[in-house]
Parts: sequence; structure tokens; C-alpha cells
Amino acid sequence: MLNQKSTIALSILVITLGLTACHKPDSKKVDPSIDQTAASQVPDTSLQLQGDTEKLKLDMPECDGKSCPEFSVERLKTNQAFVDEIIDQAILKNLDQILDIAQLSKNKKVSDQQSSTAQTAASEIQENSNKTPAQQLQEKVQPYANSFLELDKELKTLGASSQINVMVSPKILNAEKPLATVVLNTSSYLGGAHGSSVQRYYNFDLVTKKQVTLTQIIENNQKAKLEQLAYQAFKTWVTDSKLADNIAEYEQVWKFKLSDNFYLGKQGLILQYGEYEIGPYVVGLPRLTIPYDQLKGVLKTQYFPAEMQVDQPSASAPVAHN
Repeated sequence: MLNQKSTIALSILVITLGLTACHKPDSKKVDPSIDQTAASQVPDTSLQLQGDTEKLKLDMPECDGKSCPEFSVERLKTNQAFVDEIIDQAILKNLDQILDIAQLSKNKKVSDQQSSTAQTAASEIQENSNKTPAQQLQEKVQPYANSFLELDKELKTLGASSQINVMVSPKILNAEKPLATVVLNTSSYLGGAHGSSVQRYYNFDLVTKKQVTLTQIIENNQKAKLEQLAYQAFKTWVTDSKLADNIAEYEQVWKFKLSDNFYLGKQGLILQYGEYEIGPYVVGLPRLTIPYDQLKGVLKTQYFPAEMQVDQPSASAPVAHN
């Protein structure tokens, strides 16, 4: 009888252990709620401009000394391909404006292209498809570097000992809404009394994947009002910079105009000007700032700082003046 009870107890124990083993939790199974929480903690970068610059690897001869020519071009590589493409084209445009001497090189390139067969053209397209955007830009920039070196050789033949240079570098200024902004800095010295500098801003809507112009950020029929505000800022700048006591006399030489080179700063709308646009070389690259509180009814609501995007009057609403 005792043996029978022991056998039954042992059987029950074996069955219990077997069931427990069958219900052993799977260590690889993850609680769905944990998965969702982890996913929600991953930041969304689709509406942010992220990246850095990379220097183009151009074919430049070795040189040692203070008079060595310097030709440096950097490319912007970001998570927004459409931005990179626009900046690449802007770099080529800047080089084209600086290096007029590149005409001979470009003419040769056009001649070579015209004499090439359709098969060669198809082969070049296939080759480009296998190259990175940086490599493709390098090939387009190299003719400008070659012409730059030809100029340096010519200047040295004439007895010049100065160091000529060309430098182009983009930089992310603002990474997210309301507008992502990239500034393209270009400087050059090709002999003469002094060098030249350019600062150009490119603004992008990361939602629509398009470049945004000054006209597109202001309300309809408000360009004249914006020009009026900019002119007031211009007169204040002339006076504060002690460039002239009489604005009318100053404008006989340096007449005001509304720049389309802009970006949205912390304090207001920044209008950037180039050398000799509204002042002599000594003033460098002038900029005018129009505070946001003056732009109510002129600037579209979505382009104001977050704290000012409430209770903005419409463009058609009358503005009271004391």
C-alpha cells in the first residue's frame, strides 16, 4: 500500500515538473509595450538638416613656399539629398563667376563633348552612375582648378610673388523649421589690390523639399512694405556706421536696393549684401536686420519664432499708427 502511494506521488511530481517546463518563459520574447516605447524614443530626423562638409580631392601639384597657390573646395554632405544637389550647383556657379579664365578650359571641354560619339556619351553616363556625388562634383570642379593654376603660372611669369587663392565652403546655419539654412562662404584673391568675399544663404523647406525665396515668405502684396522697412534699416546703418550725414548724398553713390539674400535670424529677418552693393569696400559684407515685431502682417505667420506665432494680424488688416 505504501509503495502504491509512493508511486502515485512520484507520478504527480513528474507531471507537475513537465508542465512547468512546458510553460517556461521564452527569454527571446520581448514585451510589445517595451518595443513600442523604445521605438518612440528614436528621434525623427526627417525634418532636420544633418551633415558635415567634405573636402574635394582635386589634382593639385605639390608646392612648398609662401607663394604656393591655394585652391580649396568643400562639399556639403547631409541627410537631405535635394539640399546637397542645390549647394553643389551653387558651388559651380560661384567658381564660374570667379574664374573667368576658365573659359578656355570649358571651350575645350565643349569641343571634346561635341566630337564624342553616342556610345562614348552612354559610357560616361554609366560611369557617372557608379560615382559618388562627391566624385562627380570633383570632376566638374577640376577644370576650374586647372585654369586657376594656369593663372598662377602666368602671374609668376610676369614677376608676381603673391599667393593667389580660391576657397569655397558651405555650412549649416539652421538645421530645422521654420527654414533650414545653409550659408555658402566664398573668398578669392587673384592678384590686385585686394581679395573678394561672398556670403550667400540658401533656405529650404524640409517638408516640401524645396528651396524658399524671399518672396515666398512674405504675405501677398507686402513686398513694398518690406522694402520700406529695409530702407529704414539701411538709413540707420548708414548713420550708425558714420558713412554719411546726409542719406540723399550717400545714395548718389551707393543707392539702396532690396536684397534677396536672406535668412531668419534670432532677432529678425537678416538681409545680406555683397561687396560694393550698398557701400564701399571698407564696409565688407553689410547686413540689415529687420526685427520680427516690425514684420507683423508682412512676414507669413509660420516664419515667426514660436513665441510670436500667436495672434498675428492678417496682411489685409489695417495697422494703426499713433
